[in-house]
Amino acid sequence: MVDSQPVTPRTDPELPPSSDPLSEVLQLLQLNGVLYCNAELTDPWGIEVPELPGVMNVEVVTSGHCWLELEGEAPVFMPEGSLVLIPRGRRHKLRGNPGDKTIRLENIPVERIGDRFEDIRFGGGGRLTQVTYYGVRFDPYLADRLVRLLPETLQLRTHMDDDSWLHSTIRFIAQEARRRQPGSETVITRLADILVIQAIRTWIDSVREEDQGWIAALHDRQIGKAMSLMHRQPEQDWRVESLAREAGMSRSGFSARFTALVGESVLQYLTGLRMQLAHRELRQTSDSLAKIAERVGYQSEPAFNRAFKRVVGMPPGAVRKLHAQQ
Repeated sequence: MVDSQPVTPRTDPELPPSSDPLSEVLQLLQLNGVLYCNAELTDPWGIEVPELPGVMNVEVVTSGHCWLELEGEAPVFMPEGSLVLIPRGRRHKLRGNPGDKTIRLENIPVERIGDRFEDIRFGGGGRLTQVTYYGVRFDPYLADRLVRLLPETLQLRTHMDDDSWLHSTIRFIAQEARRRQPGSETVITRLADILVIQAIRTWIDSVREEDQGWIAALHDRQIGKAMSLMHRQPEQDWRVESLAREAGMSRSGFSARFTALVGESVLQYLTGLRMQLAHRELRQTSDSLAKIAERVGYQSEPAFNRAFKRVVGMPPGAVRKLHAQQ
C-alpha cells in the first residue's frame, strides 16, 4: 500500500491517452539552455572544456574537422557535419589535430553577444574549423533515470551538402547565429533542444531490445500506457489494480511484467516519480507543502513528509531551505 490517501482528481478535461510515452519522458528533461558559443578555430588549436555537472554538452562541427578526447577513452575523429552529445557534462578536450596543445576554455578570450551567447576566435592562423557549442541544463531529479542510461558520448554524422534533418538544423542555427536578428536567441535555443532530443532518440533506436530495460518498458504497449498515465496524472489515486485495468492486463501479470522491465515494483516507481516531481516543486515554487503534497497524490501532509524523507533522504522543508541558500 502506498503511503498516501485518495485525492479528488483534476477538474481539467480528461486527458487523451498517450500513444508515445517516450515523448512524455523526454519532456521531463526540462531542458534549459545555459550557453551558446560559435567558435572559429585555426590550426594549431586545442580547448579543454571543464566538467559541468548537470549540463549536457552539444558540439557540432560545421566546417573543418577536429578530435574529441575524454579521459580514459580513445580520441574520436569529428569530421564536418558531426554532432556529439556529452550527456553528463564530463571534462573533455577538443583539438584541431592530435598533439595540439590545449588551453582551458575559461582562459580563452570571448566576445559576448548576449547573456548566454558568445563568439570565440582562437588558434594559430592555419586551417579553419568552425564548431558550435551548446550547453543545456536538465532537471537532475526528473531526468536522472534517463541520463544514467545514456553512454558517455552520442555521436551523429551528416554530410553538409545533404538535406537530412541534422544538416538542415545545423544550417539554420548557423544562419541565426550570423544574422543576430531579434529573437535569434530563442530560435537557436529551441533548435539546439531539438538536437539533444534527436540525438537521444537516435541512440534509443540503435540499442538492442534486451539492453533497453526501462526504455523497453516505455515502448511496451501495455506497460508504457500505464507509465504514461502515472507521468501525466501523478495526483491520481493509482493502485496496481487500477493501472493493470488501464493496461488491459491481470493484476498479477501486470505487476510481474512491470517489475521485470522497469527493475522495480509499480508502487516503488510511482512513489519515486511523485517525489521527483515534488522535489522540482520545492525548488521552483513557493507553494505550501500541503499544496505540493496534493499535486503529487498525497492528501495528508504528514504522509507526504514521511514518503519524501524515505525516498530523498531529507524532509521536504530541508530541501527547500537548502535550495534557497544556493
